[in-house]
Amino acid sequence: MDLEYGPEYQDFTKEVQSFCKKYEGLSFTDRSNNPLGSSGGSGGPKMSRSEWQKILIKNGYFARSVPKEYGGYGGEADILKSRIVAAEFSKARTPMAMGGQGIDMLVPTLLEMGTEEQKQTYIKSTLHGEIIWCQGYSEPNAGSDLASLQTKGELVGDEWVINGQKIWTSTAQYSQMCFCLVRTEPDAPKHSGISYLLIPMDTPGIEIRPLVDMTLKAGFNEVFFTDVKIPASNIVGKRGEGWAVANATLGHERGSLAPPDATMNRVNMLMQLMKEETLDGMPLIEYPVYRDRLMKIQGKVLAQQSHALRLLSAKLNPMADVKLGKMIQKLTGTELRHELEGLAIDVLGEIGTLYEDSPHLKNDGTWQFIYMYFLGLIIGGGTSQIQKNIIAERGLGMPKEPKVEGA
Repeated sequence: MDLEYGPEYQDFTKEVQSFCKKYEGLSFTDRSNNPLGSSGGSGGPKMSRSEWQKILIKNGYFARSVPKEYGGYGGEADILKSRIVAAEFSKARTPMAMGGQGIDMLVPTLLEMGTEEQKQTYIKSTLHGEIIWCQGYSEPNAGSDLASLQTKGELVGDEWVINGQKIWTSTAQYSQMCFCLVRTEPDAPKHSGISYLLIPMDTPGIEIRPLVDMTLKAGFNEVFFTDVKIPASNIVGKRGEGWAVANATLGHERGSLAPPDATMNRVNMLMQLMKEETLDGMPLIEYPVYRDRLMKIQGKVLAQQSHALRLLSAKLNPMADVKLGKMIQKLTGTELRHELEGLAIDVLGEIGTLYEDSPHLKNDGTWQFIYMYFLGLIIGGGTSQIQKNIIAERGLGMPKEPKVEGA
């Protein structure tokens, strides 16, 4: 059996390697709002993240199968080329493309369900990092049971009038737009009365209150809507049928919260750290207790990468259902990132306990920050407990937990 890629992919690998060499040491002139974004190196070329995004798209290293008229590369989906790009970028520690709720979640939703006007208006500017989006889903009394949401939308003439509250809204304070679930049919069953609206965040009547989380940053926000008016055309899908649109977005969210290629990039950074940190004059990577933990994490990441390839190939089959596969990726991916960052903190020893503005921080304190961040993501985007229930019941056909009468 010949497992070689063949001449086409060998040439493509050399092309990607040459690209990574050209941008070796790239650093950004702006700071990302995404705490998971790679900050790049130093001593190389400098540019904004939006400029880098456009370069990646132009070369087909991001948004490869998004049509050109919507700001993408306009090529065919190619599993092997996607794999080669991820592997070579990780090996060279070249920054990956920007992600975020707009790019990872809304863009594929609009490609699938949006109107032509919505695609033309939002996809290109979102992909190029010119519009930041936030997600208006959770409410104080509608978290895991999201369909219980009560934020209200009324159609008055040619405008939606929105009143209510959202919570745990990531990046709301930086965002220009919000994709939001509101109840537009108050008398319909709870899953049937929801609409999916696109809301400009500078609309009068919107108030944002930051919430400081365990990273000591305001990663989340409360958002209040008081008689917020938006055009009637700012709806994705049909009125009252937003639950189906929301589930499409949730599927993309679960696949984007802990992408395995980004995790492998982080593994490479961890290996370098373990070569630099010493104990009694010997690099920590030479100690079996640390090396064994590293190898276990590497094995899990390789398994996740294989799972991601399976999901990618399944997406090419219109009959395939990848929802459960993405739930598995979310469940294992967020827990794995927390484990990985935790090993880095152990490797740092007493320095790993430092935080914020200490002059002795290593790597700008990203190990400590992301350790705490992923502890939150184990809860956010659907808790691990909820993910396990869904996988068990819908994926494995196990019986549901019995309900106690009167409870």
